[in-house]
Amino acid sequence: MASASQSSAARSAGTARSQQAAPRPRAHAVSQRLPKSKVGWDRKFRTVMVLVFCLVGWIGVKAGLSMYSAQQQASSVGATLQSLKLQNRQLRAREQALSQNATIVRDARHLGMVMAGERSYVVDGR
Repeated sequence: MASASQSSAARSAGTARSQQAAPRPRAHAVSQRLPKSKVGWDRKFRTVMVLVFCLVGWIGVKAGLSMYSAQQQASSVGATLQSLKLQNRQLRAREQALSQNATIVRDARHLGMVMAGERSYVVDGR
């Protein structure tokens, strides 16, 4: 039994050593670089990105101005609506007042009209 336990201990120690002792491969030194491109892609990319950002900013500013204009128009229409509601209430009250018989008679007498069977007198203040 002792030999079996020794052999399993030796196996586990051997696997632990093989896992730790494995050296990492070293990176190879670069002996030659690729030839430099004659086209400056980094500069072209930056130029394109600046143009894209300007376009997005212009669209954003345009949308903001449009929203501001719509808000101003909505407040103007709201003020007009309140004014028209007030005028509507006043006209309905005037209509109700003019449809009463007492108001009709008063306005007719003011215009010089008389009811049937009445006599009209004119007082001259000379």
